[in-house]
Amino acid sequence: MKIALIGYGKMGRVIEEIAIARGHEVVCRIDIDNQEDFTSQAFASADVAIEFTTPATAVENYKRAFAAGVPVVSGTTGWLQHMPEIKEACEQGATFFYASNFSLGVNVFFAVNRWLAGVMNHFDDYQVSLEEIHHIHKLDHPSGTAITLADGLIENIDRLSSWSETEQAADILPITAERQGEVPGTHIVRYDSEVDTITIEHRAKSRRGFALGAVVAAEFTVGKKGFLTMSDMLSFLK
Repeated sequence: MKIALIGYGKMGRVIEEIAIARGHEVVCRIDIDNQEDFTSQAFASADVAIEFTTPATAVENYKRAFAAGVPVVSGTTGWLQHMPEIKEACEQGATFFYASNFSLGVNVFFAVNRWLAGVMNHFDDYQVSLEEIHHIHKLDHPSGTAITLADGLIENIDRLSSWSETEQAADILPITAERQGEVPGTHIVRYDSEVDTITIEHRAKSRRGFALGAVVAAEFTVGKKGFLTMSDMLSFLK
């Protein structure tokens, strides 16, 4: 498989290492200083592009890849207000795989979170909260993973209607986002009552879990069309 990397920072380099170890070829590396390579022959030759950049640049990166006929796998978060136009592009022939987190462990954590939320829906005495901690280089907050967790809580707990980092109300799920050092990613869901506290937590140890998941997603994406997610890939792998 020929891979183009969009974003060649720490994550891009780990993705490259894992992709090569799995027998793939990285044919193009695009970063802030060589944007003209979106129109290069090398980029157009890629079977798939893996994109990890910033919320401010992600959507334009997707569009430029679609224009070159290259499918995109992306883990960039913080741009989801533009999702309708990306899904529209997929309806018109583009291919896009999106995940707020590519880690297998995190996706298991998503499932546990939804299951526990369904149970805790019956116990109104527990106050629910969500905390996420990431490295200081992560610009968006809360993280895309935290938003996915929040959606799972709101969908399964009737007393919650929305989430917020600032507003306080009985029906609002509070999210706390912290940026510390080089923390790869920690997410904590907490149920607190007068008698006890129930906590579930996922703590990433490095970027390698995210990078491996992104490469596996790229392998899955090649040859497919439309809008794809982790649910599609995990269902296929069963």
